[in-house]
Amino acid sequence: MKLGRILITAALFASLASVGAFAAGSKADKQAEIQKVTQASLQRFYKSDPTLKSQVEQAPGYGVFTTYGLSFLIGGAGGKGVVHDRATGKDTYMAMAQASAGVQIGAAESETLIIFNTAKALHDFVNSGWELGAGGGAGAGMQGKTSGSAVSESVITGALYYTLTKTGLQAGGALAGTKFWKDEALN
Repeated sequence: MKLGRILITAALFASLASVGAFAAGSKADKQAEIQKVTQASLQRFYKSDPTLKSQVEQAPGYGVFTTYGLSFLIGGAGGKGVVHDRATGKDTYMAMAQASAGVQIGAAESETLIIFNTAKALHDFVNSGWELGAGGGAGAGMQGKTSGSAVSESVITGALYYTLTKTGLQAGGALAGTKFWKDEALN
C-alpha cells in the first residue's frame, strides 16, 4: 500500500509540474497553446510514420497529449492534451497522469497520439477517461529533436495508442498506470 501512495504522489508532482508548461494566460490562451502544440505533435507523428496521417483523417476522432515526467525506480508524468471528435468538430481538453515502478531512470517530454477506431471508444474516453497499464522500453532524444518512431505502443479496444519521445532520456522497464480525464478548467 505504501508503494501505491508513493506512485500516486510521484504522478501528482509530475502532473503539477506539467501544468506549469501550460499555466500562463486566460482559458482561451491555454486552449490556443494546446492546439498549437497538438498540430506540431501531429506533424512529428506524420513524419515518423506517414501512414498515421490517413489513419487520423479517416478515424472518428483522435487525441494528442504532451507529457513531462521523471523517474528513478519510481516515476511520474503528467500532461495536457485535446481530443477531437470528427463527427461534431468538438475539441475536448483533457489532462493525464502516469505513475510507474520498476527498473527505470530518466526524464523526458513525450507525445502521445490516440486514434479512435470507433465513435463509442471516443465517447467513452472523453466521458469516462481511461486507466491503462503499460510495460517499459528505452528512448533517447536531444532538446528539440524527436527520437524513436511512432510504433503502436498499445492496442486498446476501439483505439490505437502511439508515443514519441521528444526530449530527454529514459531507460528501463516498469509497471505503469495512466489516467486520462476531462480538464474542466479548459472546457
